[in-house]
Amino acid sequence: MGKKLSFRAVVVIGDENGQVGVGVGKAEDVVNAFKKAKTDGRKNLIKIPITKSLSIPHGVIGDLGACKIIMRPSIEGSGVIAGGAVRTVLEVAGIKNVIAKQLGSDNLLNNARAAIVALESLTTKSQVLAKRDLN
Repeated sequence: MGKKLSFRAVVVIGDENGQVGVGVGKAEDVVNAFKKAKTDGRKNLIKIPITKSLSIPHGVIGDLGACKIIMRPSIEGSGVIAGGAVRTVLEVAGIKNVIAKQLGSDNLLNNARAAIVALESLTTKSQVLAKRDLN
């Protein structure tokens, strides 16, 4: 009694060209959990701006629960300096030169989601100028 096994899959989906999403799926077997996570990831895709040097436009902080992710743009050739889930999210998004640090919790899913929160808050120069013109 009470020994029913289930699997949880956390999947990061992206096109390595500025689109990325995190999906979660739970099922009795790994294959179905993966399929559900993939579908969930596609629903949560976000578009992020990437500079010519394949980095992020500016430094950013992502907060989600106990997780805090700090990301900074880096010079060309430095690579992705990040750990765990954050590294995966950045690589799948197509970002090649960035420095990131995760603080607080080391939960895989929450760190991935915090990275997505950080990337969502990125803006380009043209977006900032357009916002200023409206005010």
